[in-house]
Amino acid sequence: MIRRAFIGTFIASSILAFAARVSAADPFFFIQTSDPQFGMYASDQNFAQETANWTFAIANVNRIHPAFLVVTGDLVNKAGDAAQIAEVQRINRSIEPSIHIYNVPGNHDVGNDPTPDSIAAYRKNIGPDYYSFREGPLYGIVLNSSYFKSPGKVQDEAAKQEAWLAAELEKMKATGALPVVFLHIPLFLKQPDEAEQYFNTPLDTRKRILALLHRYNVRYVFAGHLHANSEGKDGDLEMITTAPAGKPIGPDPSGFRIVEVKGDVLEHKYYPFGTLPNTYPVP
Repeated sequence: MIRRAFIGTFIASSILAFAARVSAADPFFFIQTSDPQFGMYASDQNFAQETANWTFAIANVNRIHPAFLVVTGDLVNKAGDAAQIAEVQRINRSIEPSIHIYNVPGNHDVGNDPTPDSIAAYRKNIGPDYYSFREGPLYGIVLNSSYFKSPGKVQDEAAKQEAWLAAELEKMKATGALPVVFLHIPLFLKQPDEAEQYFNTPLDTRKRILALLHRYNVRYVFAGHLHANSEGKDGDLEMITTAPAGKPIGPDPSGFRIVEVKGDVLEHKYYPFGTLPNTYPVP
């Protein structure tokens, strides 16, 4: 009996040790995708191509199985369009429940010139337009970049978000987690002092937000909006802009980005849909 008990204990201990080694070896990674933008291909006449792209994207998210999925804006092409929103949500319901999805508002989701009504509609139909979340070692901060780009009709909400951001970064500091910011419109594309244009944030606002992020050692900001890939740096802060899951308008095909956490460093690679890995990590 003693020998059997010993053997049983040894086997159980070995299984637990093996499981612990496997768990420790498993990488923590997430997928960032952007701009499915239902309706863009056919100028809002239909969204057949977007349905095909997004169904394929979500099927591969389920297959690769990241810790979470973040969609950095422009779910739809026409703000508030009930049919476009319903189709995105229908496909999203096929995401495995263990994979959390975090939506980021884009300018097409709340309008290029957002109003209190368009913000209220987004919150009703999609969810909060700025918030934080915890996933493993990450402290995710989702921002509504339209408050930075076009605050004219929503100045109170823009001020609330900025105050919230400062308070949230202070709260984050005490956790020891790795802060990562997700927004739709990039703060900048290549250089922090580049001229303002449609695809980046106004310079004065950009300087103010970058200063705040640097104060709290935020090193990674992920965005979309450009419908192409772009990367830039401001000191040790990386601005990563990801090409679309929907219609490209640059040289990069539709796809998504896989981001792996290695300590306090994020390693990331963009995969066009035709080159998605069979498994992750890639052997």
